[in-house]
Amino acid sequence: MNAPQRLGLYGGGLAALFAVTFAVAGAVVPQASVDAWSASAEAGPDAMEMDGTEMPGDAAGHEQAGAADAHGQDEAADADGSDGAHGSDGAADAHGSGADPASVRGLALEQDGLLLSPVTAPDEVGERGTLSFSVTDADGAAVTAFETEHDKELHLVVVRSDGERFRHVHPTMSADGVWSIPWTWAEAGTYRVFTDFVPAASGENVTLSRAVEVAGPVDPRPATAVSASDTTGGYIATLTGDLSTSGESTLTATVTRDGEPVTGLEPYLGAYGHLVALRDGDLAYLHVHPEGDEPEPGTRSGPDVTFMTEAPTSGRYLLYLDFKVDGDVHTARFVVDTEGRG
Repeated sequence: MNAPQRLGLYGGGLAALFAVTFAVAGAVVPQASVDAWSASAEAGPDAMEMDGTEMPGDAAGHEQAGAADAHGQDEAADADGSDGAHGSDGAADAHGSGADPASVRGLALEQDGLLLSPVTAPDEVGERGTLSFSVTDADGAAVTAFETEHDKELHLVVVRSDGERFRHVHPTMSADGVWSIPWTWAEAGTYRVFTDFVPAASGENVTLSRAVEVAGPVDPRPATAVSASDTTGGYIATLTGDLSTSGESTLTATVTRDGEPVTGLEPYLGAYGHLVALRDGDLAYLHVHPEGDEPEPGTRSGPDVTFMTEAPTSGRYLLYLDFKVDGDVHTARFVVDTEGRG
């Protein structure tokens, strides 16, 4: 066979092979997919992502990238000390229990567009100075209009991270919106500074907080046992009632002295007693309100003061009762577990 004949036969064989290949491809891969791939290839890789089409291996690549991004965000949150849903035990507990997020307050420095400025205070134990701060709006302007709640426009609560050194005081505000109060730290540690107020613009209660570090050796004394009774200034305050997560709880504080009921409780902050409740661990701030009408000035009551509250999650809570007798304010501390806590 001469060369032209051999070339002719070879060309015919190739044509037959190509025909069979195209037939198989048409049977295995739908024409619509072929057309889509062709169009995507002509438009470039961006078009392939925009229309949601993933080439083999893309899904695993996107999942790995997403996991890396999430990991990086978590590390960034941990590095700057922010308390997000991932890093905050309190937030995780609230989410897991189905608690209303609105009932867990005081864990952030921003709420409803209002921001608590950095807190200025003495740096060391025993140093006399001033604790000051301001509340700013979304435009950065200091808020100066507040409603009166519990006889005050703003309540300042300061407590160390272990629940010790509790103070509930009332600073004064200057014309430019700076709140201040003379201040001295008695012990070193990390403190949470709460501001509880009602801005006139919204009429809704807001609780903001920041952490303040006080230099020096720290002797932490966390609550290790439940305690429903405390002695302060010669008075014994006892708390009864069950703190529940399933609805409002009724808690009653009873004040006695030398075994006798104290019936000379004076009005203080719009009631015959004021109760602050903080969740042990993250110091989430609970809303507590006294039962009954606001007392008239000059009236007396006792020995019982009743409050209503609801725990957002199960666990341990630190409660602080302020009451006033003969012009002096006393503070009793209780440690309470939620009903049914194991």
